[in-house]
Amino acid sequence: MKCPNDGSSRTLTSLTRSYRFLLRACSRQSSLAAGQKLHAVILTSGAATSPNTYLFNALLHMYAACGGASCARHMFNQIPNSHKDTVDWTTLISCYAANSMPQKAINLFFEMLRLNLRPDEVTMVCFFGSCTQLGDAVLGAQGHGLMIKWAFGFSVKTCNSVMNMYVKCGLMGDARRIFKEMSERSVVSWTVILDGVINWEGLRNAQQMFDEMPGRNEVAWTIMITGYIERGFSKEGFQLLAEMVFNCGIWLNYITLCSLLSASIQCGDLIMGRWTHVYALKTKEKELNIMVSTALIDMYAKCGKIKSALRIFEKMPYRNTVAWNVMLSGLAMHGEVGLLLNIFPQMVEEAKPDDLTFISILTACSHSGLVDLGFYYFYRLESVYGIEPKMEHYACMVDLLGRAGQLEEAENLVRKMPILPNEFVLGSLLGSCNTHGQFHLGDKILRELIKITPHNTRYHILLSNMYALDGKREKANCLREALKRKGIRKVPGMSSIHVKGQVHWFSAGDKSHIQTQEIYEKLDEMVQRLRLVGYVPNTASQIISGFVGGESDETVEEEREQALFSHSERLAICFGLISTKEGVALYIFKNLRICLDCHSAIKMVSDIYRREIIVRDRSRFHSFKHGSCSCADYW
Repeated sequence: MKCPNDGSSRTLTSLTRSYRFLLRACSRQSSLAAGQKLHAVILTSGAATSPNTYLFNALLHMYAACGGASCARHMFNQIPNSHKDTVDWTTLISCYAANSMPQKAINLFFEMLRLNLRPDEVTMVCFFGSCTQLGDAVLGAQGHGLMIKWAFGFSVKTCNSVMNMYVKCGLMGDARRIFKEMSERSVVSWTVILDGVINWEGLRNAQQMFDEMPGRNEVAWTIMITGYIERGFSKEGFQLLAEMVFNCGIWLNYITLCSLLSASIQCGDLIMGRWTHVYALKTKEKELNIMVSTALIDMYAKCGKIKSALRIFEKMPYRNTVAWNVMLSGLAMHGEVGLLLNIFPQMVEEAKPDDLTFISILTACSHSGLVDLGFYYFYRLESVYGIEPKMEHYACMVDLLGRAGQLEEAENLVRKMPILPNEFVLGSLLGSCNTHGQFHLGDKILRELIKITPHNTRYHILLSNMYALDGKREKANCLREALKRKGIRKVPGMSSIHVKGQVHWFSAGDKSHIQTQEIYEKLDEMVQRLRLVGYVPNTASQIISGFVGGESDETVEEEREQALFSHSERLAICFGLISTKEGVALYIFKNLRICLDCHSAIKMVSDIYRREIIVRDRSRFHSFKHGSCSCADYW
């Protein structure tokens, strides 16, 4: 913000100086309410009639500091260009970047250049941050050229920001080149490049760089520890964590605790999650930080311990919208629709529901077949709660109708949407067509999906399964062969199980595990015991590639059965059975939706082996116990 010259300073009243002083105080404390009241007083007093008072500049800074991007822009537009300097432009650019409006920040940056105003280091940091949000490395590279042209290449902060942009875009060669050319490196420089190495070059290279760091802050330790945990190396993660806390004396703050809990969610590591919970309880001053409590709720819910999540939630002295949304989402994921709907009125009293709140409610209704109740909340989104229905809400409603078999109503809803349906809306309808055998509608929907996302294999595989179920196996095989010729590969089904501090991953037909022989021996035993209690494999949608004719029906059917038996979740269960004590619950995490045959088989397995088996698939939890599933076969 420009300062007035000596002549204009003498004309300023003490009142305008006081206003600017108070506005700066509101900016420092992010006090939007007080700033708005002061704004009203300034307008009614007529103190801002002249741009030489620079009150609009001060208001711009106040609104930007408080996150009011639209108000900040309005103030910015009130200021003549002659009274705006680089700081004013940078303030608004920074406000846009901080409030997830990267494109507006970029546009304003180039508008600034067109007026021949030269950015400063802070402007460039905000610009690169916006490029990072957009994932636009080309635009970032242009900014990198300008940075060199304007001799900002010696600025550590600017180099860190452009390096972070390259890292987030996966361009490690460019990031390493900048890192190598830096004459001075801060600990932030090291952590930025370390984050890139662990994500793009692997743990071994990251560990080597970590060992070379001249100084390690809490961020660097957290990057390495969470990197190990997310990839299933819990033992190594714990060793580093112990070294950090006990040898180096670095205590974990709430940001690190939340990062550890997030990493635990990624690989389903309940042990690490519980350790973090205990640590947080032992080191708390009065009560758990609300962010840590919310992260704990999320961790327990996504690791299959919904009761533990509820206990933490109930003990929270203050619950904001985020905490409520995490709890409601967890209940929806576990199919606890009754409890979710019972506590929702309490949320309305404590916090303001938002669009995410109703996504959880509609998802819960969808998973329970509560069509009328789903429409009850959907129709009240805007009229009662002031929330304009978004694409995600329509996707939930299409899913709700589709699961209930009301495909005509679901298609009508799609056609009447005020916005064009995206792949999630159409994909949900296609999935329902597959479930209910609506081949012709599914074929039509797939054609629309191919135009939107031609390389998404999930939808092609769904149609292939529908061809198979309709008895058109040649078409099913041809569709999959066509995908192969185009170089489009199916996303492989992967399942994981956490045993003795280690995450074990399995894919369909996997024989890479060190205990493969014992796993398949257990699988053979399981199949025999399943057959004794009446299990009949459902091979209707199982496609076997490579059969060109001439094989007997019995041979083909046998191959289909073998393919079903070795699905990834079954291998994970077999490993769990041979690696844990009798009666211990098994927690399986799968990246795709569990198939019908596996769902039926696991119900029987839970009864045969007297085990509770909890499976988290792509959309929800299934708790198999005593031969039944918590989803009541509706998912």
